[in-house]
Amino acid sequence: MARAVYSARQSRSLDERAQRQLGVPGYTLMQRAGAACWEELKRMSGGALPDCLHVVCGSGNNGGDGYVLARLALAAGWPLRVWQVGAAPSRGDAVQALADWHRAGGREQPWCADALVAGGGRLVLIADAIFGTGLSRPVEGDAAEAIAAINAAGEAGARVLAVDLPSGLDADRGQPLGLAVRAQRTLSFIGHKAGGFLGAGPDYCGVLRLDRLDLPDSLFAEEPPLFRLLNPGELRAALPPRPREAHKGANGHALLLGGDTGMAGAALMAGRAALRSGAGLVSVLTHPSHSGALVAAQPELMVSGWLPGDELRAKLAATKAVALGPGLGQGAWGRALYSAVSGCELPTVLDADALNLLAEQPRRLPANTVLTPHPGEAARLLACTTAAIQADRLAAVQALRDRYGVVVVLKGAGSLVAGSQVWLCPYGNPGMAVGGMGDALTGVILGLLAQGLAAEDAARLGVLIHALAGDAAVAQGGPRGLLPSDLIAELRPLVNP
Repeated sequence: MARAVYSARQSRSLDERAQRQLGVPGYTLMQRAGAACWEELKRMSGGALPDCLHVVCGSGNNGGDGYVLARLALAAGWPLRVWQVGAAPSRGDAVQALADWHRAGGREQPWCADALVAGGGRLVLIADAIFGTGLSRPVEGDAAEAIAAINAAGEAGARVLAVDLPSGLDADRGQPLGLAVRAQRTLSFIGHKAGGFLGAGPDYCGVLRLDRLDLPDSLFAEEPPLFRLLNPGELRAALPPRPREAHKGANGHALLLGGDTGMAGAALMAGRAALRSGAGLVSVLTHPSHSGALVAAQPELMVSGWLPGDELRAKLAATKAVALGPGLGQGAWGRALYSAVSGCELPTVLDADALNLLAEQPRRLPANTVLTPHPGEAARLLACTTAAIQADRLAAVQALRDRYGVVVVLKGAGSLVAGSQVWLCPYGNPGMAVGGMGDALTGVILGLLAQGLAAEDAARLGVLIHALAGDAAVAQGGPRGLLPSDLIAELRPLVNP
């Protein structure tokens, strides 16, 4: 259940059902949330007494969590200042939290422009408890001023904890509503919020943790998540050890189609990735001018030249899965190859210019097809702008799935996979933003399809393996200068979990 992610509406529903169906009072949940934040702040302090803890509270239940936290910090003798942004809580469980804070001897101060200047020192902690998941309008007034001050303090060295979600961050899309708190850590409650993983959400959340507030699995069984996070633990079951009597034919024959004049590298990287992903045989059909170079670069690839009019049926009959697109181009050669493969019923990956050619004449495709667009290609496939894709990536990947009737991988930070459900990959790094990484992903998915994985499984596990390989590669020397060949070199341990 920890890998499930919910919308703001679903999060509120889970909270309400915990109270209504399980009989857990709302204030009990608030006390648990405040206590969880208190424990997180103690971890953030490294066991040291901070020079000052600032708790910045809003008017709603998020502010109530802050007042519970503040009461615990007060009881522990921490140097503490509590700031009220806007009106004090006047309804809901936050009223009780404020009253208990006052009974404990605590006193808050109205937010002022220089609030976070006071109490500065070597170790300053800030708890952001201004807004929760319900914010849907641009931040303004004192709240905007407080968020800007928190961010300035964070840049100056303060350690910022966001309570449930950074204030100002759209809980569903992960975009700042004008501006949002940039936290070092975020502690979410009950269920993960989509905004923590989509769009710019990860940059604002920092290290994101979840506390389910001691609620049982039964509560979550009735609420299908908006999407799930890909989990490395799935690799062992999906890719079991091979039997001793395994042979190359049993491990699948993959066929890669691409590499027009001047673009042999894309076909080479995709072919190498398919081999390293475990396909028993990988054939490459490319422009004749590249055949010799590709064989010399990777002798394990079975490379043939292809010209328009050449027969393809025998090649297709001998293979188990096909990928079309890396280095395909949109010239006469690429268009002819695309047309020659149209109507193929084999499990197929379409990438790069194969997607651009599909966008020219959209049609529904066999269900065992995987599309792997980046945002620009996705925009062409949906006849919209790249900005529209990035503004709501979740809606975009679902629209692509529904329009073309296939499994879709929407590449980018937080790659999404849409099949029978939606999956998000929380792995990967900025070093992977370089030409050729998409070709490597196509090869990984092709290799898994050739080994018999269903389209959705090959897509989601391929995305996961690709991202984990990128993280393993970047650990060797940092993100700048990371190459697809570095990633491909890290595939083998991951496909042998």
